[in-house]
Amino acid sequence: MSGMLRNRDVMRVVAARFISRMGGEAAFFVGVWGKAAYELHATPAQLALLMASLAISGILGTLVSGVLVDRYDPRRVLAVAELFFVPTALAFLLPTTMLQMTALAALLGFFGSPVMTASASFAPFLLDGDTGLDRVNAWIEGAGSLSFVIGPAIGAVLAKLISIDSIFIFDAATSLAAVFLVWGVHLRRDHLSPREKTSAATELRDGLRFVYGNRALRYAILLGTAIWLGFGAFGALEPLFYRDVLGTGVETIGYMNTLFGLGLVAGAWLFSRLPEGAVSARGLAAVSSLVGLGAMLYVGTRSLFIVALGALVWGVVIGVADVLLKVLIQSNSPDHMVGRAVGAAQMHRQAGELLPLAAAPSLAVAFGVQPVLIGGGLILSVVALLSLPEARAVDRLPWVRAAGSRPTLTADDEPVSPVP
Repeated sequence: MSGMLRNRDVMRVVAARFISRMGGEAAFFVGVWGKAAYELHATPAQLALLMASLAISGILGTLVSGVLVDRYDPRRVLAVAELFFVPTALAFLLPTTMLQMTALAALLGFFGSPVMTASASFAPFLLDGDTGLDRVNAWIEGAGSLSFVIGPAIGAVLAKLISIDSIFIFDAATSLAAVFLVWGVHLRRDHLSPREKTSAATELRDGLRFVYGNRALRYAILLGTAIWLGFGAFGALEPLFYRDVLGTGVETIGYMNTLFGLGLVAGAWLFSRLPEGAVSARGLAAVSSLVGLGAMLYVGTRSLFIVALGALVWGVVIGVADVLLKVLIQSNSPDHMVGRAVGAAQMHRQAGELLPLAAAPSLAVAFGVQPVLIGGGLILSVVALLSLPEARAVDRLPWVRAAGSRPTLTADDEPVSPVP
C-alpha cells in the first residue's frame, strides 16, 4: 500500500477518478433521475426512452474510445473527453421537457463513455511490469467507490438546500478538476503501442475480432453483459420505485445510493480477502449470481430499513464483481489491445442496460414496478449459475499477464451509473 502512495502518477489518476466520479454520481442519481421523475414527472416509458438514449449514444462513444486509447493513451483520451463533458453537464440546467432531457442524455452518454473507457484502461500503462495489476486497479477503482459514497449524498444535500440544477454545476466543476490532475500523469512509453498505419475502422474490427475470438475474454464480457441485462430495468424503474412504491422524496435516492457506495467499498475490501482461486471465471460466475440475489433483497420489500440493508449488501457483491471483472479482462489482454478489450466490455455493458428498456415500461404497467425489478435479479442469478461449466473450461486456459499481488485494502468503481 505504501508503495502506491509514493507513486505520484497512480495517485493523480486516483484523485482524478475520485473527483470526476463524485460529480458524476451526484449528477446521475439525483440530478438526472431527480429532475426527470420529480420536476418533469416522467412516466416509465419516458424514463426508459431517456435511458435508451443514454445507452445508444454510449455504445457509439465506446466504439471509438477503445481505438483512441490504443492509438494515443488513456491520459489524453480522458482529459479531452472530460473537457467536452463540461458543457454537456451545464446544458442540463436548461431542459423544461422530457424530450429535451432525452436529447441531452444522448450527449451525456457519448462524451461519458470515453471517460469510463480511459479510466478502466489506465492500470497497465502505470506499471513497471505486470505485477501489481490488481493493486493498481483497486486503487483507481477504489477512488470511484469512495466517490459513490460521497457523490449521491452531496447531490441529495444540494437538491435539498439549493436546487437540483446546482448539481450539474458541481458535476462540471469536478470534470475540470479531473483534467488538471490527469494531465500531469506520466505513462510508460514502452507500454504504448506504435501508431498503426491503418484506419480506425480496421483497428476497431481487429479489436472486436480478437475479443470475441478469445474464449476467456468472451466469457468475462458476456457474463458482464448478463449483469447489466439483469440491472437494465433499474435504469427506467428505480426512480419510480422510490417515488411510487416507497413514496419517498428525491433526496432518498441520494442517501440510499450512498449506502450502496459504502457497500462497494466494503465489497472491494472483501475482494482483497478472497482466496486466490476466487480470481477466476468460476469466481466471477458465483459472484454474479450473488449480484442478482442482492438486487432482489434491495427491491423486494417496501420497508425502508430492508431497502437500506439491501442497498448495502448489493453494493458489497457488486464491489467484488467489478474489480474481478476488470482484472480478468486486463489479465487476458495484450498491451496493444487493452483499450479495445475494455471498450468492448463497456459497449456490452451499455447494450445490456439498453435491451431491457424496450420491455420494462410495459412490464411495469402489467405487473408493477417492484415485481419487474425483482425478476431482473432472479434472471441474472440463474444465468450466472448456468454458466459454470463454461467458467471451468475458461479457468484451464493460460493468462496473458499475471494479476499480481493481492491488495491489502481495495475498493471498486464502475457502479451502476453510466456517467463519469
